Amino acid sequence: MLLLFGVGSVLMRGAGCIINDMWDLDYDKKVVRTASRPLAAGELSRFQALVFLGTQLSLALCVLLCLNYYSILLGAASLFLVVTYPLMKRITYWPQLYLGFVFNWGALLGWSAVHGSCNWSVCLPLYISGICWTLIYDTIYAHQDKTDDLAIGVKSTALLFGEKTKYWLLGFSATMLCGFSVAGINCSQTFPFYAAVAAAAICGGSQILHLDINNPKDCWDKFSSNRTLGILLFTGIILGNLWKEKNSEETKDALGPTGSNCSQITRQDQASPLDL
Repeated sequence: MLLLFGVGSVLMRGAGCIINDMWDLDYDKKVVRTASRPLAAGELSRFQALVFLGTQLSLALCVLLCLNYYSILLGAASLFLVVTYPLMKRITYWPQLYLGFVFNWGALLGWSAVHGSCNWSVCLPLYISGICWTLIYDTIYAHQDKTDDLAIGVKSTALLFGEKTKYWLLGFSATMLCGFSVAGINCSQTFPFYAAVAAAAICGGSQILHLDINNPKDCWDKFSSNRTLGILLFTGIILGNLWKEKNSEETKDALGPTGSNCSQITRQDQASPLDL
């Protein structure tokens, strides 16, 4: 399952970048940092980009069809968000929020792929946390281009927040950490998960406090450092689940056959008429 989601993430992220570059071709030519992108530089044609996009989406569909029906429908629903995201920077100062909806769909899809549905007490706070995280790193990213964006009329949270950016980012960071903690509590996560969340809080807080929003290079470095934060959280989730599984097995061994039978009897006694 991890392999499927890893491949699917790369394919859909690639497809999203192509769609974004096709929409923003004229804008990218006017921004120093993006003028060298293949479409903007004329190294690739729109048709070539369209062929590559079709290839990636076809392969992503193959990955999606390996999942259950609930997940297939849920995954297909994300395509609308992927296609329309590039339009948001033309109509709202919150395109980073919309990007959060797109990038963190996996928080819903991952759970449903395993369980066949979404447990919203876990998935919703996890989804909200991911959205807040996207708002943090993509606002930092947007500060690189704010001068060019202002000149060509592109909107972003970097322009909206201005010199108050750090206060907004700290607020998003607090919400993100609360969301991760709530999700962990609601699915009985263990020590490694909470240790990773604490480490992410330290890394994220340091990143924001030392950020220089008027230095494009520093913005890029801080944006890139979110890779480390992501690895921390991913590792915490994996180790937390392994720890939880180990505890569960130890509990079963301690109960023995008698305890197992008692558990079965208890579940039967608690069954509803519909279950019976």
